[in-house]
Order: sequence, then C-alpha cells, then structure tokens
Amino acid sequence: MKIPKRIASVIINSLKGGVVPRIGLPYITVGRENEINALLHDVDIISEGGSTFRFIVGRYGSGKSFLLQTIRGHVMDRGFVVVDADLSPDRKLQGTRGQGLATYRELIRNMSTKTRPEGGALTLILDRWINKVLQQTEEESGESPESPSFQMLAERKIRQTVSELNDMVHGFEFSRLLVLYYRSYIGNDDEKKDQVIKWFRGEYSTKTEARSELGVNIIITDDDWYDYIKLFACFLRQAGYSGLMVLIDELVNVFKISNTVSRQNNYEKILTMYNDTLQGKASYLGIVMSGTPQTLEDTRRGIYSYEALRSRLAEGKFSKDGMTDLLAPVIRLRPLSNEEMLVLVEKLSEIHAVLFDYERTVTQDELAEFIRIEYGRVGADVNITPREIIRDFIELLNIVFQNPGSSVLDILRSDKFAFAKSELDEQVTDGEFAEFDI
Repeated sequence: MKIPKRIASVIINSLKGGVVPRIGLPYITVGRENEINALLHDVDIISEGGSTFRFIVGRYGSGKSFLLQTIRGHVMDRGFVVVDADLSPDRKLQGTRGQGLATYRELIRNMSTKTRPEGGALTLILDRWINKVLQQTEEESGESPESPSFQMLAERKIRQTVSELNDMVHGFEFSRLLVLYYRSYIGNDDEKKDQVIKWFRGEYSTKTEARSELGVNIIITDDDWYDYIKLFACFLRQAGYSGLMVLIDELVNVFKISNTVSRQNNYEKILTMYNDTLQGKASYLGIVMSGTPQTLEDTRRGIYSYEALRSRLAEGKFSKDGMTDLLAPVIRLRPLSNEEMLVLVEKLSEIHAVLFDYERTVTQDELAEFIRIEYGRVGADVNITPREIIRDFIELLNIVFQNPGSSVLDILRSDKFAFAKSELDEQVTDGEFAEFDI
C-alpha cells in the first residue's frame, strides 16, 4: 500500500483517539457503498440547480461522522464547496446568545475546496472568482488589463454577475459587499479586503461597527445566518463551483437542550431548512445532518417531538430490515458485516506498518481471530461499533510493535482482552441510558 507517512499518521492517530481523520479516508473506506451512492445521487440534483436534505442516523461509533467525511471528499472532487461543523453546547442552529451565529462562523471557517481541503477557503474562492471575471472581461472586450476602461468593464461584469442575488433575502447587501471586495482587490487595499471577509464570516458584533468600516447597515445574526448560506450557494455556482454542501454533525446537542422552548426553536430551524430544500426555495445547496436514533425518534425531546418534522421523517409502511429506502430523507446506518470489518482491520494493519517502518507481521488468520473474538462478546451483535473495534485493533498493533517478543494470538486469547469492558458498559456506567420511559 503506497500511502504517505503524513497521511498514515493522521489516520492512525485520529482513529486511535476515536475521531474521524479529515484526510486519507479513501485508504480505509469499507462498505457503505449503497449509502454513498444514495448521497452522490443528491449531488447530481444539486449541481443542476436543485437542493436536498438528508439525515444520517446511527448509534455512537457506528460511522456517521466517517460517512460525512467520506461524502465531503467525494463532493469536493466533483467541484463542490463544502462547509461542515459539529454542534456543541455553544454551537446550535438557533439561540438567543449567539449559538446559531457560532455555528455559521464554524461552517464558514471550515469552508473547503478540492485545492484547500483543510478549510479556510473563503478568500481563495473570492480571489479565484475575481480573476475569472477579469479573464472573461479581457476575452469578451478585447481590452488590455492596462487599458483605462478595463476596470470599468470588469466592474460592470461583476455587478451583472452578483445582480442575480438581489432578489434573494439580504441579497442586495451581499452583492454590495462582493463589489466592495472586488474594488479592494483591484486597489490592493488589504485592510478593506480583511474587513469584508470579516463581515462574510459573521464576525461583526454590532451594526454600528459594520456601518463605520464598510458602509452597510446589516450584520449576520442568530436569526438569519441560514439566509446567507443560501446566498453563498448561489454565489458559489456563479463563481464556477458545482454548488455548496453543508454537513452538520452531533445533532445530539440539540436533543440535550434542557429548555423546551429553545429546543423546539432549533427543531423549527431544521424544519425551515428542510422545507426550503425540498420545496425548491434554495438552489445549488445540499444539507446533511447526523445524529443518534434517540436524537431522531425520542417523542419527548427528539426531533420526533416536533410533530411537523415527525410526520415528514417517519419511516413508511414498506421499509424493513434488508429493504431500506435509501432515497428517503433519513438514512439509517446498518452495522458493518464481519467480512467488511475484516477488510478494514487488514487495511489498518498495512497502514500501521507503513507508519512505523516494519514488515507487517499480523497474519490473515490472526485478523480473523481478532474479529471473531470482538463479535463473540456478549451482546456484540447489537452493541459493538466500528469505533470500538478499530480502537481495540490499533491498541493491539501498538502493543505488538512495542513488544517484539509478544504473540498476537496470546494477547487475543488472554482474559484481559476477551472480557475487556466495552464502550456500551461505560455508557451505562456513565448514565448514558439512565433516562428512559416505561
């Protein structure tokens, strides 16, 4: 396996820490072909001017975040811009103390393209767009960039391009700031460029500050940040990209909101986004959110507690095990099979060997024995997750590497490994499932 050590290090260290690596996923992607194909079908719709909304539902460690990051890589390869964020106690979809705006800021901070996959691509996108317009102006007008009339012609084309946004909510101000960025770019005014970027990132806290520095009487707020996501989607298409994909993980943090009104306000924001995308009120925009089954299905605090969403998202009468509708708004992750997990740990053993410069010593029989023992634990058929298996396996590889005299089979068959405490046990101990209905 030819894999750079830098990527191998990210993969091994991220997975050992229980998080999904942001690079190198093609080296370890196993299974999920049906789910990936269903989501990539959405991509074709988005690139033609449509919009889509999906929920990915699965238990902790089942691979939700992995699937999101896999899709992230696929759509960037297809010319999309991707923004992604994890919700948290300080980042929600709607709030009264800046929590919704904090999510917007995180999304824009993580704006990524194929050439800037690590995030922070906003400035690159704007500069690329301006250079594209300048090139088109030169080709269409025959004028040289040094010509006195060239800048006037270029600005006219800029205005024609962004005028299409004027009919959208807040589109006039958005367009005005794009023109201001162009003028700053042409005039080499880095300070003004930074101020415009600051506005697009939602970092102005008062209208007075924005008016003083930019001459605009509006700022991005908790209530309207989603309107600017829709504006970005349309602008990015004009700038030469296929569209915008929004990935939001950890919906459980909405489920955990204790205040009923605040929680319902967040679900109302989800409903607004869902309706906009499915009714064609947004263009070139895809939204994917992920959460646990409880986050979706709990009728007291989950998404299903909001009747307008429950009636839209509840499974139909014909879905059953083995016959899941992957074109429905909700994609429920099936567990990876034993065979798929065997392929995955084999890939990880090869990556581990590349990272630490040794010849792979774990045999196919030992890999099979590892999977057999993992799935042989009591309750593993329904409770064990890919995250737990991966962490166990990387720990096993680390121990064998650091102790050359140790035997893989001896470690696998030891009581300490075979009866190790599972993540499910820890969740029960920590009170993860302490609250339930009778």
